Amino acid sequence: MDITLSENQYNLVYNSLSFVIASMGAALLFFLLVRNRVAPQHRMAVTLSTLVVGIALYHYVRIFGSWNDAFSYTNRKFVQDGRPFNEGYRYVDWLLTVPLLLAELVVVLKLAKVKTRSLLVRLSIAAVAMIALGYPGEIAASDSSARTIWAVASTVPFLYILFVLFVELGRSLDRQSDGVRKLLDVLRYIILATWGVYPVAYMLPSLMDNQANAEVARQVMYSLGDVLAKPLFGLLVLAIALAKSREDGYVEAGLVGAGSSDHA
Repeated sequence: MDITLSENQYNLVYNSLSFVIASMGAALLFFLLVRNRVAPQHRMAVTLSTLVVGIALYHYVRIFGSWNDAFSYTNRKFVQDGRPFNEGYRYVDWLLTVPLLLAELVVVLKLAKVKTRSLLVRLSIAAVAMIALGYPGEIAASDSSARTIWAVASTVPFLYILFVLFVELGRSLDRQSDGVRKLLDVLRYIILATWGVYPVAYMLPSLMDNQANAEVARQVMYSLGDVLAKPLFGLLVLAIALAKSREDGYVEAGLVGAGSSDHA
């Protein structure tokens, strides 16, 4: 169903998408610059963070372009009469980045190889299932029961992911230092809080009578959720990697040289 947006509504989404592009780009550059401050055995987690924001940056550029192409400006209103807005870009992005996000968390903890492999396989399968089951409902009509049915189906793997993160992974934390455990607790609750934004945004077209307001709120909430779930998540993974690097006694080679010259 085509919608008509006011200037403020259209610009709110436009600026939200622009903010996400800037956030992903800044995070990409930052992760690349700080990667060498992490001990080599912990750098894979930072590499995964870099991949996540890089993939998201590409897809948000495509989402931004699709949003612009979908509307024309007529009589001080933005009318959706252009190319159909491609919601699939978000789902392709999530299909790639959500398993990588979960992999960041598992990899940075440096658990036993068998445990790490088991967690990566199970969390990746659940993440792919969650995204794949959500997409049919996303493109369903707002007044269709299909959106609710697919939302419920997508919630099942989501709950399984939470179970693994809070129950199974929790059993493995005794071997971690107090500082790492605290950071990991923050990380897990960020997943719970930020991922909770997505189902609310997902159901807005079915919950709100005004579809223009629903579309604007949905796009803004998805955008906010992605900034919190990707750059912020990556920063916390980086903090864990740095903490574990310090525990291992790692000092960046360049810093050692600088320290030596200062004492010369």
